[in-house]
Amino acid sequence: MKSLTLSTLICAVLIIWPIANSSASSKKNPNIILLMADDMGYGDLQSYNSKSKINTPHLARLAKEGRRFTDAHSPASVCIPTRYGLMTGRYPFRMKSSRGGPLLEPNSLTLPSVLKNAGYKTAMIGKWHLGVENEKNPKANQQLSGGPFDHGFEIFYGIPASLDIPPYYWIKNDRPVSPPSEKIGDNNTPGWTRIQGAFWRGGGIAPGYKHIDVLPIIRDKSVEFIENATKSEKPFFLYTALPAPHTPWLPTKRFEGKSSVKDYGDFVIMVDDVVGSLLAALDKTKSANNTLFIFTSDNGPVWYPQDTEKYRHSSVGPLRGMKGDAWEGGHRMPFIARWPDNVPPNSESSQIICHTDMISTVAALTGQKLPANAGEDSYNLLPALLGEKIKPIREATVHQSSRRYLAIRQGQWKLIPGLGSGGFSKPSTVKPKKNGIKGQLYNLKNDIGEKNNLYANYPNVVKRLTLLLEKYKREGRSTPEN
Repeated sequence: MKSLTLSTLICAVLIIWPIANSSASSKKNPNIILLMADDMGYGDLQSYNSKSKINTPHLARLAKEGRRFTDAHSPASVCIPTRYGLMTGRYPFRMKSSRGGPLLEPNSLTLPSVLKNAGYKTAMIGKWHLGVENEKNPKANQQLSGGPFDHGFEIFYGIPASLDIPPYYWIKNDRPVSPPSEKIGDNNTPGWTRIQGAFWRGGGIAPGYKHIDVLPIIRDKSVEFIENATKSEKPFFLYTALPAPHTPWLPTKRFEGKSSVKDYGDFVIMVDDVVGSLLAALDKTKSANNTLFIFTSDNGPVWYPQDTEKYRHSSVGPLRGMKGDAWEGGHRMPFIARWPDNVPPNSESSQIICHTDMISTVAALTGQKLPANAGEDSYNLLPALLGEKIKPIREATVHQSSRRYLAIRQGQWKLIPGLGSGGFSKPSTVKPKKNGIKGQLYNLKNDIGEKNNLYANYPNVVKRLTLLLEKYKREGRSTPEN
């Protein structure tokens, strides 16, 4: 072994020091804001789709001042498994099945707990949707354990699930603000399918709770947190999980009629306005330069071919499919990162990344090393964020559809071990014919719209990816780097 130089020793100390002193606060670490939209498509943002009919100036600003990832993915094409993957760095097929209650294991390492260990003030505002105890019938002041407050967030103000799933009430830390003691009926919008428009399911609701107020409250609470947190010497982590533009599509009066894409487009503009409010809060507190701001979405939109034809707007852009699907429209997501003087402005990356990578990324950013039994499917994205010239970060990426198709992506190739969308698009499943074609293989470098199934043309690629997928499932990890 070569002897260590003085500079090498200094670098080693600088790397090890934050790990050994992970509880110490330091402004050397940046603040981190992760803003996740709900059911927002790859093609809704003008920075991703020049043909988008929806005006998103604040997201355009974020892209101009930051780095836009064109091949970013959620680990699933529906929201609960995606949020599990984001919080744990594990593919959602590893999640233990649950018939209600908390989905995260007690004392498990999570994205916020990693940052809390590094001295961050951690807060979540918005939609949780990973279960809490007594979620469906909470009593006044009853403890709702197993939620954000028990998994690394020091502050939580939000809703237990989507805005179309009862009961409807707010949670502050681990207690209901007011229990859902009243009832509300189903709501639907003429002209849209049952799961579009201002749709919600009837059920319990807290007194005074109004669906249309939820997004503005999340916006205001997020701004309030930023303004208070920036007064402290501690860095902060804010996870703002929007319930929009998921149904119910409820733009407030200020945003009504702002888009030719009607209710959905107006609601997307309202989401863009939330981004603008958080950016303005950073500017006001003069903390923008020391804040890593990330915007993404949890999965694709509910947007049918007839919607594209009617409104001349493709919510998934050039992609195939939508929410729930194994096709790219279900899980290829907008992902924009801004960190002035660190992340190259107005830049683009084609690195294949996944939401599961966030936990390894923040660990690397704060000088920590994940234990061997945590973040099995997480890779450090920091070099890609900083614009370094690097080889592909991920060995491969697994995508889970609503019908539990486990597609696998490696480089230009993507294998779906089944026929049909595997999700919301019809047909969701197709029985194999006698020609031996049992699945789908696409070369995404040449066919981003997944129009040409090459399953029969490249049997060696099918075999290789099938074996790799089975290896991941069997061994329970995907060779993470740290």
